[in-house]
Amino acid sequence: MNEINILILSAGRRVELVQCFKNAAKKLKIKSKIVAGDCSKTAPALYFADKICELPRIEEPNYIESIIDVCNKENIRLVIPTIDTDLLLLAENRNIIEKQTNAKVLISDTNVVNICRDKIKTQRFLEKNGFGVPKMYTQQDIEKGSLSFPIFIKPKSGSSSINAFRVNNYNELEIYKTMIDEPIIQDYVVGEEYTVDVFLDFESNVITVVPRLRIATRSGEISKGKIVKDREIINDVTRLMKALKPIGHITVQLMKAKQGIRYIEINPRFGGGAPMSIQSGADSCGNLYRLLLGEKLKYNENYRENLLFLRFDKSICLDENMELIK
Repeated sequence: MNEINILILSAGRRVELVQCFKNAAKKLKIKSKIVAGDCSKTAPALYFADKICELPRIEEPNYIESIIDVCNKENIRLVIPTIDTDLLLLAENRNIIEKQTNAKVLISDTNVVNICRDKIKTQRFLEKNGFGVPKMYTQQDIEKGSLSFPIFIKPKSGSSSINAFRVNNYNELEIYKTMIDEPIIQDYVVGEEYTVDVFLDFESNVITVVPRLRIATRSGEISKGKIVKDREIINDVTRLMKALKPIGHITVQLMKAKQGIRYIEINPRFGGGAPMSIQSGADSCGNLYRLLLGEKLKYNENYRENLLFLRFDKSICLDENMELIK
């Protein structure tokens, strides 16, 4: 069997994701090399991969060319994006990368990425297709003084909860508006917050849907979470995926409020908390290997519920030669 080598872009702190791919390959008895790429030599995930490659920053003109070079040098079969700023560029250049290498890029169609990366477009898509969302306010609503506080303000293309604030009055709103480029203003929704990990095959067929109750977060990323087989959420998110038609591992944020499910955002990539769902049995990494082997996957719920995950930091030490001290 040929090697199925994986390239993880912007590896950063994604140590768990690197380990999940390694574990999946071992479990399936597949020969696989995990190559971690980043623009920083001190990205922790690099030191858990089988091979390191230094890539230019995303905004550099040779970024795509560098990915192609690594794919050919390391015989990469699958390229995995991990950060939002990568997504549209990879979607636009997917055909170029795939034509010049033996690799497949795990990225949804450009139209899907455009919808997900712009929260106003996300809102309009959800409204058009009959999904619950917090009410979005226009500048005209603000000028009329017709807002009902508290409300929520965030950048239309933001991530990691950066510059996302609860707003309690008009004075706060004016302050926050000066801090945020192209803000989106919505009702503040009260309820239980969920992250839902979804895996779809390369034809956009839903394979797994795993709701995770967000018990605690840090810098916008889950730090404590519980796997919950909530039937209402599973059914509604499945309906959403059939309307949107992304591929690969998708991360959906929603609130379960008194008035029903209210979607917050859709990220067409592995989220930071994805290893929770993977370890519960919805193994997106294993599913990707199996798809690359030509297997046909079917929808399943073969994962454990009521598992509680507690995430924590761990340090590593490098010597003067940037070698890992174990």
